[in-house]
This record gives sequence, structure tokens and C-alpha cells, in this order.
Amino acid sequence: MSYQQYPQQQAYQAAAGEPPLWAPYYGAPFPVAVRRFFKKYATFSGRASRSEYWWWVLVAAVVGIIINIITAVGGSAGATVAANGTAVPGPGATVGLVVAIIWGLATIVPSLALTVRRLHDVNVSGWLVLLGLVPFLGAIALLVLTILPSKPEGQRFDVPAA
Repeated sequence: MSYQQYPQQQAYQAAAGEPPLWAPYYGAPFPVAVRRFFKKYATFSGRASRSEYWWWVLVAAVVGIIINIITAVGGSAGATVAANGTAVPGPGATVGLVVAIIWGLATIVPSLALTVRRLHDVNVSGWLVLLGLVPFLGAIALLVLTILPSKPEGQRFDVPAA
């Protein structure tokens, strides 16, 4: 798989092995992408490469699936049926729900920040992240925008560290 590097990016990778946090990391390996996600927790300025973005989407999806499995298994253990015929989940469902809420609250801000940086890399305003509020079509539009390749014009969003 080939990816496009800008001259500015090539200079940083040659010198330090990894670009500074304010610059996107094209072709970021999995562990580096996840580490950069947490290091740039609430950084809405700058850009994020496709690899940085999609590695995190994979991690978030896998963690979400695991939490759902834990909730379902925990909810089925000790589940009962109420007198009116409705199912009452077991106590494990509450634990799974609490874990899901904690995970969601811990990752919502950095996930939004990463999406804004990804939009910057395709040279569009980060405010377009609000398209996600439009049911169904907004999610499709955001998906298309995050898949687009990087554009050199997106460098206007970079804020180099002094």
C-alpha cells in the first residue's frame, strides 16, 4: 500500500522516525496511531492521516463489541422473567452498562477531535463533524469525507509547535 508524503513530512520522519504530534503521521502503524490518539486527547487543530483515523476506528469497534458481549453474557446469567412476561436481565448487565458508559465518556472528546483533524487533512472545515447529527445521511457524508485522500491544501490547518 502506498501513501503520499509531503516534503515537510518526509523531513520529520527521516530526522526523528516519527513526525511531531502537530503533524499527521501518514502510514502510522497500529500502536503508534492509538498512542497518538490518546496523546492528542482534546486537540482539535492540526490534521490526522487516514491510518491514524482508521486504526482508532478499528480499536473503538473491537472494544465496543467486547463490551456488548460482556453485557449480554453478564445479563443472561441470572436473568429472570417477570410476572407480566418481560425479561429481567441479570446483575451482570448493569456492570456491562456502567463499563460502556465509562468507555463512551472517556473516548467521545478524543474521537470527535480525531474526526475534526481527519476532516482538516482532506481540506474541509472541522465543523462538518456536526453532519453526524443528521440521521443516517450525515453519517454517510462523514464516512465519505473520512475516506477521501489527504490534500496538500490541508496544511493550512497545521499549527507547528514553536
